[in-house]
Amino acid sequence: MTSAPLAARLTRVQGPLFFPVTAYGPDGALDLDVFRTHVRRGIDAGAAAVFACCGTGEFHALTPEEFGACVAAAVAEAAGEVPVVAGAGYGTALAVRFAEIAEAAGADGLLAMPPYLVVADQPGLLRHYTALAEATSLDVIVYQRDNAVFTPETVVELARADGIIGLKDGYGDLDLMQRIVGAVRRDLPDEDFLYFNGLPTAELTGLAYRGIGITLYSSAVFAFAPDIALAFYRALITGDDKTVNRLLDGFYGPLVELRNLGRGYAVSLVKAGVRLEGLDVGDVRPPLSEPLPEHITALAALIERGRALLEDGA
Repeated sequence: MTSAPLAARLTRVQGPLFFPVTAYGPDGALDLDVFRTHVRRGIDAGAAAVFACCGTGEFHALTPEEFGACVAAAVAEAAGEVPVVAGAGYGTALAVRFAEIAEAAGADGLLAMPPYLVVADQPGLLRHYTALAEATSLDVIVYQRDNAVFTPETVVELARADGIIGLKDGYGDLDLMQRIVGAVRRDLPDEDFLYFNGLPTAELTGLAYRGIGITLYSSAVFAFAPDIALAFYRALITGDDKTVNRLLDGFYGPLVELRNLGRGYAVSLVKAGVRLEGLDVGDVRPPLSEPLPEHITALAALIERGRALLEDGA
């Protein structure tokens, strides 16, 4: 059941959803000062929300104590300007524990990531996410991807549950998403359930998701090139398909090709991009690895090309 405060805040501010990377110092420990700088830059650039310690923020690599410190730092830096949504995952008990930590740190909501490793059936997934929602006062967005893919019937039941306000899709089956949207609309016509395009480099599929009415999306590019990401966002929501296609063909398409050259590049290449822009957020933690030097060089050239495309269209 949609709770108005977070749902309204996520849709009220016009801008991409910002997933900051987590900053580490030379010794590998958290660098909260740099992290706060990164969060502040994103907010000042026009982020609609901060999703802290999620996939791009290496949730998998953080201890509960580090997680709490990062969420609290994001909340302090946001200072109520935009909502802060924190990641939560693993099994039900640990997901509830991370929810408790996020709530104590002042987060506005949770992004509930897939359960750890196991492949569950639909009743089991429903029990997991509803138990998480019941255990916290924070609103919950369920993340569909990998081992947590839902039938339309299950999403209807998720949408009925108190505290679950939306579904972020990282699976990419548009036929399934259309049937999910249709089922919720049919069975819960008064429910303002939110949907998010959560695919890596979501801009690449933005036109397709817009076609089925899904306009909210996460932007990894916003973490390192907010000017490009914001220009694309504005073009997409205003129907400026000429600009959208120019950036898709000249920047986002090649970026996806580069991202696909290495495992874990959906995180490590983003972090390299932040460093290229002058903020030393450190390397990724194991088991992820840093991009190859030639791929970082290619990323730098691609960012320059993206900005040239903005100038060409001005």
